[in-house]
Amino acid sequence: MNNKDSLKHKLHVIILEADTPLGRTFDIMLLITILISVFVVILDSVASISQNFSELFFYLEWMFTIFFTIEYFLRIYVTAKPFRNYIFSFYGIIDLLAIIPTYLSLVVSGTHFMMVIRIFRLFRVFRILKLGRYIGASQVLKESFMNSRHKIAIFLEVIVTIVVIMGSIMYIIEGPENGFSSIPRGIYWAIVTLTTVGYGDIAPATVAGQFIASTIMIMGYAIIAVPTGIISAEINKAEKKKQIQLNTQICENCQLDRHDDDALFCKRCGSSLRE
Repeated sequence: MNNKDSLKHKLHVIILEADTPLGRTFDIMLLITILISVFVVILDSVASISQNFSELFFYLEWMFTIFFTIEYFLRIYVTAKPFRNYIFSFYGIIDLLAIIPTYLSLVVSGTHFMMVIRIFRLFRVFRILKLGRYIGASQVLKESFMNSRHKIAIFLEVIVTIVVIMGSIMYIIEGPENGFSSIPRGIYWAIVTLTTVGYGDIAPATVAGQFIASTIMIMGYAIIAVPTGIISAEINKAEKKKQIQLNTQICENCQLDRHDDDALFCKRCGSSLRE
């Protein structure tokens, strides 16, 4: 292995894995930097604070942008087939969106409001799930959500059907004179009522409408518990049968990251996982 390959391999372990002290340090440092940069974006949106610290925020933003730009290109460098495995991946797009606005501000005026795109950096905190202590819990949650997705989809279809029917009925019963000026307006009211939010901007005036509203409110309390119960049941199942992966090894060739703790070769492409 030549020096170039050795350097690339070391960077790959540090940036993409978290089993080593350097890898964990890098992830923690990245997490702290992301949180601080998002905090700066939030403070910069407050007019009184922005006026007093505008120069400081300007330099901090460029410091963060340069840091994330270097990290972005390092990830491209250490990733095999970067276009497929990183650049057009979810995190790759988020990383790019997080740095573009600052550079655009140099050549395009009026990009101040585009700076809010920087808040997308917050999505990157999910990379903390690579840290060993969180791997087991994150796998259980991921498996639970994946196993319950079909039940949740059916549940949502039932909810959509209910609010469409109830909204249409309320449009017929109440009519435009009571604020139900259209079926979409009635559906909006049904959603607000079913979720027990109750903005109060539209309210039924007739006895029949109030009876339907009361029924939807009672249904709302029962319906809210359904997805919670579905996911909780899947979590219990996953906890009972889980086999926790305790490593964060990523194949340098195909980027697969679901390997057994004692694996020596990638189960997808057969590449060596260890020197």
